[in-house]
Amino acid sequence: MSANSKIEWTETTWNPVTGCTKISTGCKNCYAERMAKRLQAAGVEKYRNGFEATLHPNELERPLRWRKPRMIFVCSMSDLFHDDVPDDFIRSVFEVMQQASLHTFQVLTKRAERMADLLTRPDWPLPPNVWVGVTAENQAMADRRIPHLLRIHRASVRFISAEPLLGPIDLDRACCTFDQYAVGIDWVIVGGESGPGARPMQPEWVRDIRDQCQAAGVPFFFKQWGGTNKKKTGRLLDGRTWDEMPG
Repeated sequence: MSANSKIEWTETTWNPVTGCTKISTGCKNCYAERMAKRLQAAGVEKYRNGFEATLHPNELERPLRWRKPRMIFVCSMSDLFHDDVPDDFIRSVFEVMQQASLHTFQVLTKRAERMADLLTRPDWPLPPNVWVGVTAENQAMADRRIPHLLRIHRASVRFISAEPLLGPIDLDRACCTFDQYAVGIDWVIVGGESGPGARPMQPEWVRDIRDQCQAAGVPFFFKQWGGTNKKKTGRLLDGRTWDEMPG
């Protein structure tokens, strides 16, 4: 799917916020932190603060200038629901996404509770072209974050990104069965960690999540095996790619 983004499940990234703070084990080898520090060292003005959470109001209207419909990953270099991002700024991001109705926006967070608290407000703009998701790198984070995702009843697509996958995940565990999830979970992404210090991902963890998705009729996307050389390890699972998408 990727066009000018190297992320396999999207086409374009949009970063009205950059920088973040580590909050769980999945953050240990954050690719965005490494990239932000490189860009800061190169003198890129947008990354003058390195990986400190920074708002970029001048970036808000960028999607409105893109005339060709595209899939857009929001805040690939941050977390839109970081504590240092004011509610009003987050609302402005959603208002732009509402205006840019020809695009599809993918919003992914580790701060699931704050996302759910905001997006369940009856006056909060949540148009059908906005997909919302949570990262769940292991069972503990799945149990903590997925129930908050399921609170967002108005979302047209709710998804889980199990990347980097650091342990097995039984999707039955987060308060209800995965058969019940299938009513409200529309997509699952799985991927291994890549880059320096990458932690290993076991094939049985991936296959088990895929099998759970297949049994529940939920689209499954396998991004990569990861490791220190992700091009070498590739993204084939049992002899094929898995690029299933919602809709």
